Amino acid sequence: MQEYAPKIFYTYIPSNSGVKKAIKQGRVLIDGVIAKTATWVKPDQIIELIDDPNKQPKVYKFNLEVIFEDDHIAVINKPAGITVSGNKFKTIANALSYNLKKSQQLDALTIPTPVHRLDNQTSGILLVAKTKTAQIELGKQFKNQTIKKQYSAIVIGKIIKTETIDLPIDNKPSITNFEVVKSFHSLKYDILSLIKAFPKTGRTHQIRIHMASINRPILGDKLYGNPETIHKGKGLFLCASKIIFEHPKTSLQTTIKINLPQKFTSIITREERRWNNYNS
Repeated sequence: MQEYAPKIFYTYIPSNSGVKKAIKQGRVLIDGVIAKTATWVKPDQIIELIDDPNKQPKVYKFNLEVIFEDDHIAVINKPAGITVSGNKFKTIANALSYNLKKSQQLDALTIPTPVHRLDNQTSGILLVAKTKTAQIELGKQFKNQTIKKQYSAIVIGKIIKTETIDLPIDNKPSITNFEVVKSFHSLKYDILSLIKAFPKTGRTHQIRIHMASINRPILGDKLYGNPETIHKGKGLFLCASKIIFEHPKTSLQTTIKINLPQKFTSIITREERRWNNYNS
C-alpha cells in the first residue's frame, strides 16, 4: 500500500504512520472498498481518503472582504483588531473557510491557509493558499524575498525625503525603505506624515520598530510610541496596501493593491480642517 500511495495523501497526512492509522481507521477506500494495510493498489484504481470525523475544522462565521480568489489562492483585506492565526477561535484562519470557495484541485487544502502574518492591529492585504502547491510555492517566494510588499502608515512628525533604515532586530539584519507621500499640520501632533514603507526583511513589528527608532512612531502605536502622544480610539495607522508576487499556478506576476483605509483619509481631512479653521 505504501509503495503506491499517491503524494496527494501527504497533503493531509504528512507521515507514513499517519497513512497507516487512516487505513486502520477504515478511512481509505480503493474503488469504494475499505482498504487494509495489506491491500495492493493497481494502476487506474481510485483511492479515496475520508475525512476524520473527530477533526472537523473550526469555522468562525465572520465576514471578510475578499479582494481576489481563484482555485489556487485568495487575497483578503484583513481588518485591524483580529489575529491572523493562533489558539483563539476568533481568528482570520478560522474565518477563511466561511468566506472562500472550496478549491477543486486535487491537492486542495482542507482549510485555506494564510502564507504570512500581519499584526493584530495591522489591516490590509493578506495572501492565502487554497492548495498545497500554492502553499509551498508562495512559501518559497517569501523565503527567497521575491515577494514585494508595500505598507501605508501615518507617523508622528515630518518626513522630508526617502530613507532606508537598516537597524537590526533581535540581532538579525532588518531593512525598511520608506518614502513620504505627504506631510500635514495637526493641532495635537504639530505635523503628521503619510508614508509608504517597503520592508526588505520580515521581522516581527519591523516597520513599527524602525519608524520609532528615528523618532517617527506610527500613529496609535501603544507598544513603540511615546505614551504622551498616543492616539486613542482608532487603533494603529498601519496598513498592508500592496503586494507583488508570482502566481503559484500560472507563474504570472500578480499585483494586488487596495485604497487607503477610511480611517486614514478621515484623520487627514479632519486634522487639515482643524488646522485651517484654527489659523483662519
